[in-house]
Amino acid sequence: MTTTAASSSHHLSPAFPGRAPWGTASKLRAWQQGAMEKYIQEQPRDFLAVATPGAGKTTFALTLASWLLHHHVVQQVTVVAPTEHLKKQWAEAAARIGIKLDPEYSAGPLGKDYQGVAVTYAGVGVRPMLHRNRVEQRKTLVILDEIHHAGDSKSWGEACLEAFEPATRRLALTGTPFRSDTNPIPFVTYEEGNDGIRRSAADYTYGYGNALADHVVRPVIFLSYSGNMRWRTKAGDEIAARLGEPMTKDAISQAWRTALDPRGEWMPSVLRAADQRLTEVRKAIPDAGALVIASDQDSARAYAKLIREITGSRATLVLSDDTGASKRIDDFSGSNDRWMVAVRMVSEGVDVPRLAVGVYATTISTPLFFAQAVGRFVRSRRRGETASVFLPTVPDLLTFANEMEVERDHALDKPKKEGEEDPYAESEKEMEEANKEQDEDTGEQEQFSFEALESEAVFDRVLYDGAEFGMQAHPGSEEEQDYLGIPGLLEPDQVQMLLQKRQARQIAHSRKKPDSEADLLELPAERRPVVSHKEMMELRKQLNTMVSAYVHQSGKPHGVIHTELRRVCGGPPSAEATAGQLRQRIAKVQEWATRMR
Repeated sequence: MTTTAASSSHHLSPAFPGRAPWGTASKLRAWQQGAMEKYIQEQPRDFLAVATPGAGKTTFALTLASWLLHHHVVQQVTVVAPTEHLKKQWAEAAARIGIKLDPEYSAGPLGKDYQGVAVTYAGVGVRPMLHRNRVEQRKTLVILDEIHHAGDSKSWGEACLEAFEPATRRLALTGTPFRSDTNPIPFVTYEEGNDGIRRSAADYTYGYGNALADHVVRPVIFLSYSGNMRWRTKAGDEIAARLGEPMTKDAISQAWRTALDPRGEWMPSVLRAADQRLTEVRKAIPDAGALVIASDQDSARAYAKLIREITGSRATLVLSDDTGASKRIDDFSGSNDRWMVAVRMVSEGVDVPRLAVGVYATTISTPLFFAQAVGRFVRSRRRGETASVFLPTVPDLLTFANEMEVERDHALDKPKKEGEEDPYAESEKEMEEANKEQDEDTGEQEQFSFEALESEAVFDRVLYDGAEFGMQAHPGSEEEQDYLGIPGLLEPDQVQMLLQKRQARQIAHSRKKPDSEADLLELPAERRPVVSHKEMMELRKQLNTMVSAYVHQSGKPHGVIHTELRRVCGGPPSAEATAGQLRQRIAKVQEWATRMR
């Protein structure tokens, strides 16, 4: 491709071609063309391209590699990828446009048929000098895929610097906001802003908002589910809480884990709803598939069993990043099967364009992992396709869902303001968990030792394009079906219009019901008891304090006392009870305690 050729397709639609699988695009999309032109004009040694998941970073990188090889700027290519599966995927994509990369390379001279190698960051970490010798011997283009992984550990970053410092050209790619920690990433330029914070400077950026406007990626509808959770802490206390209501960080974590416990009712209800959504989407996209992203192997197996019970069909189960797992992913990608369940590894880079429905069933709460996970569902094949992702109502996840279009850079300096919590300031440990390739036991369960007792799901709301729609409704209700039944083939503005109509219908339907027939969930805000979240929390806290005191006085467990209070006073569990019901229970416990004195 010459410079003239590089600028010959300005007239192309931004989304052209409609579907560009890895390395197979005969023409470039507008952003890929723009990035190519900038690179060819500037001829930089280092180039950082930030493009949203699903936009076609691989096609851009391999087209550029082909141009550099053709013009003898470089003689060979080294691709560094995060996982074994991805390095093989890169080799396959490169082969389709005539660049032969060896994905099995380990040492020694390269076979004459090959023009380079595909390796992992971990592989470079083990033998940096091997790769340094290779790039010193011949002019090399190094493609660093998802370069944020070079900051996963100090040793990986140092190994990349050592191995590729002599490279002729380096192309860094990433599809997500950069790391939450402040580990500098090799070969990335940092520029100081007016606020004194050094941030990564990309040479070319193509964000989700732009890709959405260009119809390169699908719009994402997030369906959020709350519900009542009950669990036992390490100290033996039974706690009941409603997912999504204000509570401490530890309580949110434990309520979240309770929701994801396959033995409760929350996961079966959400999987049932997601399968109904998949059926609706398949009316417009016949081969649409669904993916559950699980936290660990045991949960993944249990979710696959639930899917078998709900649908009558077996789900593809991907448990670790090994050869067998890669084949299962490839087989699923080429099939018409409905469901796949995977642990972490499918969250990044894996290319299954037919995935259109997702269930986020992991407790990882880093913005980077969330963006990569959602990125599995946004790859557009034809105009009008939508993606649907089911979430627990957890504050961090709702924030990430509402900020899908916000572009971020990697900040090296993070000023800490007193009393201010930064949702992006996760610990390095959590980031390492998000980036793990293997699904070994992480010991997370020990960190928040508890026993999930029961859970139930409540359809909470729909998040789309930064706005929220719908009021709470029970699974299987007409209101929930309204949102699950949104057509799978719609333009972004049509999605918004339809959600507004569904919400108006839900409110109108709810208003027609007499208060005596409606449960609290269905009552519009103006007919609910006016009590602030803070007041409700105080009442629950007061009730729990009174119950704890009565536990010591009576010798009965917490759960027994709460059950007895519900039997005597009536009403739902305390997490769902009204202010009046809570006050009634507080009075009743006081009465019991007074009698015992």
